[in-house]
Amino acid sequence: MERPISPSIETPTLTKAELADLLFERLGLNKRESKDMVEAFFEIIHESLVSGEDVKLSGYGNFQIRRKAPRPGRNPRTGEAIPIKARNVVTFHASHKLKGVVQGDIPAGEEFE
Repeated sequence: MERPISPSIETPTLTKAELADLLFERLGLNKRESKDMVEAFFEIIHESLVSGEDVKLSGYGNFQIRRKAPRPGRNPRTGEAIPIKARNVVTFHASHKLKGVVQGDIPAGEEFE
């Protein structure tokens, strides 16, 4: 089932339930197995990132934890200076293959052959 590209300004959201349905339809797994597989996949990524490990999905991209230093900020409503605490953030960097498909340099479906 191909997802239509919406011309609206809103970005469509792909939910875990939709991913489970795709596994059910395309691979023939039962609905419970499909749901459990999607949940396990995201739980592994979540646990890895929370523990400070980077996550690499070959051919897709990398999720990395980056430490942001404390810095001065400003309340946009009042203009008051406020400190912003140091924190960890998750960044995503797409692979060259994914970038190639998105840019049209690699035909869709051939990136994993």
